[in-house]
Amino acid sequence: MTSASLDFATSVFDKETITLGGRREAIVRGGRHLFDRLPAAFEGVNQIGVVGWGSQGPAQAQNLRDSLGGAVKVVVGLRAGSSSVSAARAAGFREEDGTLGEMYEVIAASDMVLLLISDAAQAEYHRELLAALRPGATLGLSHGFLLGHLTGIGEEFRSDVDVIAVCPKGMGPSVRALYVQGATVNGAGINASFAVHQDVTGRATDRALGWSVALGAPFTFQTTLESEYLSDLTGERSMLLAGVHGIVESLYRRYRDHGMSEADAFRNSVECVTGPISKTISTRGLIGVYEELDADAKNVFAEAYAAAYPIGLELTSEIYDEVASGNEIRSVILAGQRLGRFPMGKIDQAAMWRVGQAVRADREGHEVPLNPFTAGVFCGVMMAQVDVLLERGHPYSEIANESVIEAVDSLNPYMHARGVAHMVDNCSTTARLGSRKWAPRFDYLLSQISYPDVDADTVDRTPFKSFEDHVIHDVLRVCSEMRPSVDIFVE
Repeated sequence: MTSASLDFATSVFDKETITLGGRREAIVRGGRHLFDRLPAAFEGVNQIGVVGWGSQGPAQAQNLRDSLGGAVKVVVGLRAGSSSVSAARAAGFREEDGTLGEMYEVIAASDMVLLLISDAAQAEYHRELLAALRPGATLGLSHGFLLGHLTGIGEEFRSDVDVIAVCPKGMGPSVRALYVQGATVNGAGINASFAVHQDVTGRATDRALGWSVALGAPFTFQTTLESEYLSDLTGERSMLLAGVHGIVESLYRRYRDHGMSEADAFRNSVECVTGPISKTISTRGLIGVYEELDADAKNVFAEAYAAAYPIGLELTSEIYDEVASGNEIRSVILAGQRLGRFPMGKIDQAAMWRVGQAVRADREGHEVPLNPFTAGVFCGVMMAQVDVLLERGHPYSEIANESVIEAVDSLNPYMHARGVAHMVDNCSTTARLGSRKWAPRFDYLLSQISYPDVDADTVDRTPFKSFEDHVIHDVLRVCSEMRPSVDIFVE
């Protein structure tokens, strides 16, 4: 994609402008004091249908219901016979009062439909789902996968409906938990991006912003639906999941080969990434990790960074091309069709991840080191993803969120609490498939190319020369000022 000029007009909310790396971007600042504006944002909407009860569905349905306070009816739509019916009832959605119903009936009766079912289900049933929309309705997505699928098969959204997106930068349980916390802690919540793909009603922007504010987003950034799915799918196959999975497995094995005990190898690889490295990046950016080190450690960081960056650049460029061409989306759909015969196994019983269970259970009294080699490898691959998205013209706010912030503020804290293997085994089907496909590539190339170059002292340090002056440091500095006031919630 090429860089597009992004701007929006809203008659309901106050638009602010921030400067990121010399570029100006418009945002909307959220807050509960804006909830009285939501009826105006949803003018013409009598019912919002929330379809699906996976990760995002429960959080978004409950947050919208609570924020709107009855001004707009929020109804959950589930497939007939869905196993999630009891969970929706337990959350207060009932057939008796018309707030819980069959999926297609809810779609047909709603003025605004938030389609939060799995990517695979959207791809399989998109024709029936789109046909059920009433003319002039607003279709809401929290991921652009469906646009990518439609593009790949030569189809489009119906021309008589709005198509918008609001994409929280965290998993559903955190979207709900921080919303609840926001009742007493100002600024608690999950930031989100929004996009307007089609505006038939003339109300699409305000409805998207109202949706984001109602979810409790402290800040809402603008993107496009195409840009969102390209960066999101690329990110989860690189630094949001598959990349970090491959990095830590390669580092653990390297440290074991260099004589570390199993526990120390795990602490210097996985625990180091999900602990001190992520915490430092969260508050002080990538440059903060480097500044934390002494002179000798900085030299180790620079060498590891320079060795890992080219691998990150090569693989992330390949991933982006696979996503942009439609190959990766087709791969996910085809894999989903095979799952009945070849279900995904779990990785958490491998020896490394069993060590991790013991390490997490025995954290007290064991300080996790900020290993400069681990930090250099992690930051090198992360910066490579940043540069790929920069080359492809994505907005700075999106690059920061999809390459850095969502990793260190949302996903890595979950992995620190429960394990990388837990995330790989329990996240969305699309992400799980991506991790299984791409993590071995990161592991292989780092182990076969980067680390031997380090050991042979043949690393070309050119990639590190641009690190200290990279534009992303200023972007992250500004974004850190918009960081939610509390850390991600991990149940």
